[in-house]
Amino acid sequence: MNRRFLFFLLIACLCISQIAAQDTALYAKDSSIFIKDSFSAHSVLNKRIKTVTAANIIGYGGSMIALYSAWYKDYPQSNFHFFNDNKEWNQVDKVGHAYSAYTESRVSMEMWRYAGLSRKKRIWIGGLSGAAYQTVIETLDGFSAGWGWSWGDFAANVFGSSMLVSQELAWNEQRILFKFSFHKKNYGDPILNERANELYGRSLAERMLKDYNGQSYWLSANVHSFFPQSSFPKWLNIAFGYGAEGMFGGEQNIWTSKKTGLTYNATNIKRTRQFFLSPDIDFSRIKTKSKFLKIGFFVLNSFKFPAPSLEMNGGKMRFNWLHF
Repeated sequence: MNRRFLFFLLIACLCISQIAAQDTALYAKDSSIFIKDSFSAHSVLNKRIKTVTAANIIGYGGSMIALYSAWYKDYPQSNFHFFNDNKEWNQVDKVGHAYSAYTESRVSMEMWRYAGLSRKKRIWIGGLSGAAYQTVIETLDGFSAGWGWSWGDFAANVFGSSMLVSQELAWNEQRILFKFSFHKKNYGDPILNERANELYGRSLAERMLKDYNGQSYWLSANVHSFFPQSSFPKWLNIAFGYGAEGMFGGEQNIWTSKKTGLTYNATNIKRTRQFFLSPDIDFSRIKTKSKFLKIGFFVLNSFKFPAPSLEMNGGKMRFNWLHF
């Protein structure tokens, strides 16, 4: 998943830079462009559509070239083949695929909203972008000898994009946001820490992208949108999270160290699933006239706000004072 996450970050950065160019005075309550001079409106729309189209082509093409150069070209190629990795990493990687596709789709849809596309066009074109972007990477995996086309990854990508599209069609908003959080783990043992360094890297950035033990993924539901007559704050969300821990290999905790050549058996460490419940914030529902804050809130809505959480782990319940 780290390759796909890197790809998402490249696309997201480009898209956010385009969103930053928004002229919010051109938007009416229904988010459509409102300009009295129809000729001027048509000209602005054409210019924005061309800008967003060019940004997608250049950004997507450039990111694919960078991704291929950084990852695929140094690995042996093969005929197209399939690879079943559905049992690996307690499926945290699959949830990561869904999250990446959802977030790419959300960014793309907002770009097309800025361009002035009609509601259904921006939903379908933007909403399916995430699955489309990820499918290209799945195809590259299919020709890579070390991996292969994964139907589990593909299904997760489609789910992520479908989550965005279905909510927009049903509610014209995202009442349930897909979010991500991470905390860097210290494994408390020199052998385990060395294994983590080998698998996940040493820097915080590498660990955030690769260490499934420290990742949590959240479905963050806005309370007020489901109960509009209630007195709940409009920004308050309740988030349901998923993660896992105790993983030092895809399917089992047995490995051979590249550094020492020794084989280690850590099957005594349980590979457990984690389920979380925590309050959260939907930043898009905080009113502000600041364009800078709107962009910042849009970005922040991809990440779970640090807060206390209840955790179910291996049949046991515990309370976390602050969950990252």
